[in-house]
Amino acid sequence: MLTRLSIVLMAALLVSAFYQIQMQYQSRRVVTELDRARTQGLRLAAEHERLEVERRTASKALRVESLATGRLDMQVVTPAITEYVQWRPHAPAQQGSP
Repeated sequence: MLTRLSIVLMAALLVSAFYQIQMQYQSRRVVTELDRARTQGLRLAAEHERLEVERRTASKALRVESLATGRLDMQVVTPAITEYVQWRPHAPAQQGSP
């Protein structure tokens, strides 16, 4: 009788040990997945912030351009309407001789 009880208890101990090993493996896998998800979340948050800054910068430039063309009647510079001016320094004025 004691031998049967020992065998049953040994089997229960082995099943419990295998179950505990399986649970540890699964918990490690879940923690690894959680860590990867957090890392990806931080990376996506940083990219979102960068894109928001780009959007704000682009909208400011478009707003300035629309105000310049609408209210101030300015136009975009093209080579066809560009005038090039050459600068030549004047010769120093000659002072009268004594």
